[in-house]
Amino acid sequence: MLSRKKSVAENILILGLGGVGTYLAKRLVHEGYAVTAIEPDGRLIRHTDGQLDARLIQGSAMSIACWREANAQNTDVLIAVTDNDAVNMLSAMIADRFGIPLKIARVRSMDFDNKDSVLNADDLKIDLIIHPEELAAQEIVRLVKRTAGNEIIDIADGQTQVMATRVHEDSPLAHQKLKTLSMTHNTFPFRVVAIARGITTILPGGDHEILPQDQVLIMASREDLPKLMALTGVEQQRRHRVMILGGGLVGCRVAELMGKDVRVKIVEKDEAVAADLCHLLTDVEVLHGDGSDAEALEQAGLTDMDTFITATGENETNIMSCMLAKHLMNTCNGGARSKDRKTISLVNKEEYLVLAATSGSDIALNKKVLAANEILKFIRRGELLSVAHLHGFDAEVVEILAAPDSPITRIPLSKIDPDFHGKILIGGVYRDDQWKIAVGDTRILPNERVIVICKSLHLKDVHKLFLG
Repeated sequence: MLSRKKSVAENILILGLGGVGTYLAKRLVHEGYAVTAIEPDGRLIRHTDGQLDARLIQGSAMSIACWREANAQNTDVLIAVTDNDAVNMLSAMIADRFGIPLKIARVRSMDFDNKDSVLNADDLKIDLIIHPEELAAQEIVRLVKRTAGNEIIDIADGQTQVMATRVHEDSPLAHQKLKTLSMTHNTFPFRVVAIARGITTILPGGDHEILPQDQVLIMASREDLPKLMALTGVEQQRRHRVMILGGGLVGCRVAELMGKDVRVKIVEKDEAVAADLCHLLTDVEVLHGDGSDAEALEQAGLTDMDTFITATGENETNIMSCMLAKHLMNTCNGGARSKDRKTISLVNKEEYLVLAATSGSDIALNKKVLAANEILKFIRRGELLSVAHLHGFDAEVVEILAAPDSPITRIPLSKIDPDFHGKILIGGVYRDDQWKIAVGDTRILPNERVIVICKSLHLKDVHKLFLG
């Protein structure tokens, strides 16, 4: 296990191994946390036992005997992610009686999230309420904004920014090696910190070449961002048009969040649901139809759309409809503007993510992964100043303090152990009251704030470098 200061969470109790529970447990064990899980389904216990180095207890989350067996009184964090919201909420109150400091619960309803609720998070003793559908909707909206133009991500209190942009064949970045870019464009500091190529995320070095269709993350200071946009050929695009297949919790929420700023159409198969959506979403055009039918999609105006989103509750429908939509969008009008047309699918099975991303979906989302990322970010806050997950890049942007005598303070960045190459990239350092882009000869000093980009499963390597 990684060595940790006692103030940082070490022992974690997870209630429920269905859905997000198993995925989250794997991530936590990988990062060195001691994990105990309570799960009533014996088959799930046996299946998980062979995959997970954790203590598994078969029993009910409502059994105090199971809590005692799990050594709840010495637990640092409770994560209640059973399929029953009432059990999750009550579990937080039980955890509070056992003296567990940090309590996280998955709750689908949004009725417990504000101070005016009849029962709010404080009443329920919950420190973080996770809403998987809301997380998915917010992420889709963020990705649509990226697709509509180029996403700008604020980090380091907004003083440094990361721009996410797609590289097209005619982009000034296409077919350029990073070391060539830095030599050719040296009037201001910037750094390519991640490249998403297909389903692979690359943390690049100087010899990496940017290819057409790559999604790249480029870091620069706020004042240099206009120069970066000019360099990359980024232009403000016209008003965006979006079609959503499925008017359930996620689809409806996405439309609600975007309706006033983006032209949105929802295609809903259930006539009664479609009628309800018409009254609820005044800024959205709601159509009743079967989104798995090519003729229905064309009649709904798919060929005029810029982004197609599938958010039904059926994995196969979402994946196959994206494939169909991608074909129709790319072949209409001889393929005009096809490079700008994107598809996003919501996939409920983790194992389907690769299938979706390699078939018709430009981006595949999973509520389980989004919820786990949010929980991990909350748990890590004790040892990291901030963590931002970059969906689509399988990467995290981490702001962290370099501990005195930690390995990162002993050598310049160019001398970092080769084992960390491709896993960790140092983006910037706060020095002389400003953020500066880190380069090969930069040497991190004790107690300096640093921006690190790392692969999602290699946060433990950031700990090793910066916390000693």
